[in-house]
Amino acid sequence: MSSNVVQLRDVVSVRNSVSSEEWEVRVDLAAAYRLAQYYKWADVIYNHISARVPGEPDFFLIKAHELLYEEVTASNLVKVDSRDDEVDERSHVNKAGFTLHGGLMQARPDINAAFHTHIPECIVASNQPGGLLPLAQTSMQFWNNVGYHDYLSITDNLGERAEIVAALGDKHTLMMRNHGPVTVGKSVRDAFILMRDLETSCKLQLKQQAAGDSFAMPLKEVLDNAAKQRKAHNAGRGTADWPAWLRRLDRIDPSYGE
Repeated sequence: MSSNVVQLRDVVSVRNSVSSEEWEVRVDLAAAYRLAQYYKWADVIYNHISARVPGEPDFFLIKAHELLYEEVTASNLVKVDSRDDEVDERSHVNKAGFTLHGGLMQARPDINAAFHTHIPECIVASNQPGGLLPLAQTSMQFWNNVGYHDYLSITDNLGERAEIVAALGDKHTLMMRNHGPVTVGKSVRDAFILMRDLETSCKLQLKQQAAGDSFAMPLKEVLDNAAKQRKAHNAGRGTADWPAWLRRLDRIDPSYGE
């Protein structure tokens, strides 16, 4: 009983200490962690999703390292300065997550959210010589929008940031070979949807290849147009789905918004 009172008091304290814009981003980011759990992307406490703090471009939010994804809430997210040279256990931030997300936030002002997972099918597809193939409508949005980064080590070396940023370039998806994918966007919603579609695309590719026969590939001009169409869709009516995702979470467990 007393622990619940303390938790409620902390929620009120955090909500009253941040801007309404930051609180909205906190709720969205906590929702993304819960959705990752829902889709079975969570690797116990590992992997990470981040969001830039509105009005404070050098800071981003990320989960406390020791928390399970289903334990993440809007109020217990950790606020991190991407300019720091070091994080330690007292900061409750995973060093690899800080290295990856902090580097992306510093290098790309247009990135407001980043989503990293270890989805097995995405790792397998990224390890193939041809990488992700545009075999279906879902995967065509990744045409010319995927960078590839060869595995070097666990991503806790700040020196690797430059190579990661160079591999991503101006794209929205990074396939870290032998490791796992990263999707980025102007909002938490955008990064989440890309990760969901990326998983679907990789699974479709592996099923197609397992069929053991040749397969049809769309023409380049068709792929160029499809990618352009999807970009316009995602910037317009496509964003209408995020409230629906939140309603789904509210029915499962609304505590992410606390």
